[in-house]
Amino acid sequence: MLDLRPVGYVIGLLVAALGVTMVAPFLADLVAGNGFWPVFLESGVITIMVGGLVALSCSSGISTGLTIRQTFLLTTLVWLTLPLFGAIPFLLAIDGLSFTDAFFEAMSGLTTTGSTVLSGIDSLPEGLKLWRGILQWLGGIGIIVVAMVFLPELKVGGMQIFRSEAFDTMGKILPRATEIASSISVIYVGLTLACALLYGVAGMAPFDAIVHAMTTIATGGFANYDSSFASLGAGVEYTAALFMLLAALPFVRYVQLISGNGARPLLRDSQIRAFFVIAAALVLVLAAWNWALGAALTETGFRKSLFNVVSIMTGTGYASADYMQWGPFAVTMIFFIGLIGGCAGSTACSVKVFRYQLLFSAVKAQIRRIHSPHGVFNVRYQGRPVSEEALSSVMAFFVAFMVAIGVTGVLLGMTGLDFITSISGAATAIANVGPGLGNEIGPAGNFGGLNDTAKWVLSIAMLVGRLEIMAVFTILTWQFWRS
Repeated sequence: MLDLRPVGYVIGLLVAALGVTMVAPFLADLVAGNGFWPVFLESGVITIMVGGLVALSCSSGISTGLTIRQTFLLTTLVWLTLPLFGAIPFLLAIDGLSFTDAFFEAMSGLTTTGSTVLSGIDSLPEGLKLWRGILQWLGGIGIIVVAMVFLPELKVGGMQIFRSEAFDTMGKILPRATEIASSISVIYVGLTLACALLYGVAGMAPFDAIVHAMTTIATGGFANYDSSFASLGAGVEYTAALFMLLAALPFVRYVQLISGNGARPLLRDSQIRAFFVIAAALVLVLAAWNWALGAALTETGFRKSLFNVVSIMTGTGYASADYMQWGPFAVTMIFFIGLIGGCAGSTACSVKVFRYQLLFSAVKAQIRRIHSPHGVFNVRYQGRPVSEEALSSVMAFFVAFMVAIGVTGVLLGMTGLDFITSISGAATAIANVGPGLGNEIGPAGNFGGLNDTAKWVLSIAMLVGRLEIMAVFTILTWQFWRS
């Protein structure tokens, strides 16, 4: 029988830790004098008490490691439980906000999707703005740990090819997770502080700089304004583009960098090179398209193309322009850009560049086998042959990814949404990008007008996409609970 005590113990500790982080928005609102600080005091007390009691009740099951089944369950339940408590401040602070909307906002924050149901964000109290930023910041560092420790161990989506780079766990998942988390925390905090500093230099107010730095490094996309980045200035846009790119790189390379290995691992990583080549090509194509439509050949046109391509490709979801007005080609291009993603082991989301590299290598090898039936052609990555197991895992991920978008799109259509809203909403949720397409959920709108059923479908889709799909699907099988 599956022992749930170790899972409950870890989840209880994480819930209590989430409650402790509510001190920051409590202090922010107390200083601002908005009168909303009791919301975070009450939310923090509830969250810490519940998390602490769960941890205490499950403490008898503490072990030095987790089994594979327990790890699958933990990675899913954490991202399902934390939004429940993350939603409490929204429920208590915003009059008339339903539990569905509060949960959607918290799930969007912790999965770093960036879709929002809130309007009038400009006038929200400082505590709530900071809380939205904290949710995404915690979700960003959390998904790095999951991608570097848990998913390689669980062999999800081909992530096992990074096991040696992500400090081989050797079955001792929890101790290794703590070690890796401490290493990447230094880098994560450092990038956040550097981003906030440069935002301030570019003209942002200190509070806005801190919150936007959190959501930028997390590639989350929650902004303090309904217009997102549309009116924040050129310096802010370039700063955001730079740090979105940095956050989309493998954090294990930063660990190696500060460990004294120099920049060689960064420069030699084929995934990083491919990521920058793809991003540069897409920016140039989109800029050329806008110029061909009659837009002036100006720095502004290039900057808007750069910012929005980087934002959608990394899954951040900020918008500095309504790209729905850029014509059908640009809108179609934006849709598919969101299905690319950043690098494995980063805060970025979606398919990830390394999977496309493996897919194209497999196609190339198959074409060569057709030409030379007696030849031996292996799929290679970073100069090393890729095992059939890893390759099959990647192929399964691609299939599951497309099926998940299709099923989610159909479910959204059944709730009464039109085709564009349904398919783009499904894609943006599974890929954790943020804005969809169309007037309702596009860059100039939000998800507040959707019906409750659609919001729950999208909330679950965000969770499934954030955990690389297969990790969630596995625990839904009968075999998982039997053996």
